[in-house]
Amino acid sequence: MSHVPGPGEDARTRLLRSGLRLFAQQGFAKTSTRELAEDAGVNVASISYYFGDKAGLYRAVFFEPLGAAPEGAARFDRPGLSLSQALAELFAELLEPLRQGDTARLCMKLHFREMLEPTGLWEQQVAQGFKPMHDALLAVLCRHFGAGQADAELQRLAVCICGLGVHLHVGHDVIEQLAPRLNEDADALDRWSERVVMYAQAMIDAEGRR
Repeated sequence: MSHVPGPGEDARTRLLRSGLRLFAQQGFAKTSTRELAEDAGVNVASISYYFGDKAGLYRAVFFEPLGAAPEGAARFDRPGLSLSQALAELFAELLEPLRQGDTARLCMKLHFREMLEPTGLWEQQVAQGFKPMHDALLAVLCRHFGAGQADAELQRLAVCICGLGVHLHVGHDVIEQLAPRLNEDADALDRWSERVVMYAQAMIDAEGRR
């Protein structure tokens, strides 16, 4: 089923939306430029004009996800933030894409497909997206515990804290089947954000007692 353009949607935006859906469903190799153009309601030359080629469109789809923090945005590890404030900003950044519903789930599906059918972009995503967030969380934890550098236990703690947010992306369909009421309300995501901050704080407190 072709993408139906929204009011005022330009050709580049339509290609991004069609690319996200088709690449997520079929993968890079099995999606043709003609199919992408037809789905977006543009001519094939538009792909070259806006993205250079199909690989350029795929790269844009992969690295322009929706709800990403703008480059140069203030980091949650900046001095002066309390631990709870830093955690709140971390999870706001992690969970914000979920407000985009089906688009966020297509992004997750595309990431899964990239891991299974790699084109080389996954390593870049880890280096440019996940590692800076992990390192910023480690800086917050080191400051909280008065540690000069992160040891294996703080690394493990950081992975577990981020996992609270990642699971809401990865496990969305499972959550819908196990406990659909958790996502029904208009303010469900705000409630999730509040709770994961509380749970993360409890994990940090447990590590402090250990």
